[in-house]
Amino acid sequence: MRLVTFERSGQTRSGAFVEDDTMIVDLADAHEQVFRSTPHALLNVLAIIEGGDNAFDMATDTIRRAPKSSMVPREEVRLRAPIQPPPQMRDFSCFELHLEQSFAAARKYRAMALKHDPVAAERELANTADQDRVMETVRRQPIYYKANRFAAHGSDDDVIWPSYSKAMDFELEWGCYIKGHAKDVARENASKHIFGYSIFNDFSARDAQVLEMSGQLGPAKSKDFDTGNPLGPCLVTADEVPDPYNLTMIARVNGEEWGRGNTGDMLWRFEDVIAFLSRSETLHPGEFLGSGTVGNGSAVEHMKRLRPGDIVELEVEKLGVLRNRIAKAASPVA
Repeated sequence: MRLVTFERSGQTRSGAFVEDDTMIVDLADAHEQVFRSTPHALLNVLAIIEGGDNAFDMATDTIRRAPKSSMVPREEVRLRAPIQPPPQMRDFSCFELHLEQSFAAARKYRAMALKHDPVAAERELANTADQDRVMETVRRQPIYYKANRFAAHGSDDDVIWPSYSKAMDFELEWGCYIKGHAKDVARENASKHIFGYSIFNDFSARDAQVLEMSGQLGPAKSKDFDTGNPLGPCLVTADEVPDPYNLTMIARVNGEEWGRGNTGDMLWRFEDVIAFLSRSETLHPGEFLGSGTVGNGSAVEHMKRLRPGDIVELEVEKLGVLRNRIAKAASPVA
């Protein structure tokens, strides 16, 4: 299934893409027409996940039998994040290349600021101490921060440039949604707790990030702003993606390709992440776990910058295209 949450006529509905993602089955409406009932399990995507196998089978059967009258064209509705908000969001750093290239870009930017002092600039370019410390930790265990679940946002909606930033960036990611309750899960059993996958754009205010990361508490206002966590366009259930670690990932800005990678480049896969997280902690249905940015999947790695009005498209094979326009920065608060 390719599950979606959408708005139509002022109502939020659960649905599923059909006909090459051009049409949406309204699940509650379809079930009412076919079975003369509207079960709670089909009222929203989170309820489908929480309902377990019975709800999954009910949704599958409803889509299979859905009459044309229960379908709406995608272009006539507003897509939200598959679950908005999800019960929890955590974002990991599972791609080494992105971290390495981001550190290298940061050193280049600092060296450019020291262009009046060639010796200092050369010393800055050669300094990898911070990178070495971080990479040692990343290779030892999965690392993550808790993202702002209330900033979850849909495909085709504008992302509002935060008023305090002058350096916005996109981040090409994907992630999984948790199935069932998971605690102390062995790595070899962890795939049973993956309900499905979606694309994630972890928008970042890079100038705010530079200032706050020295506090050693992880990202804060560089990530926490309204509309900053687009997800979608749909939640693709795990049975639709038999080989999840061989998917091409592409980032485009205004139609131009800026970066490309593959899900198979993850140092830590979602099974590793679930086993790590669930140690002495219960994971709940519908929680979202982000992969972190794939190598070449951000503007900073290419020494490029976004501008207001840019349209960012993230494509992950089998998962679709997540598209957002960067809206003009809001006026600063007085």
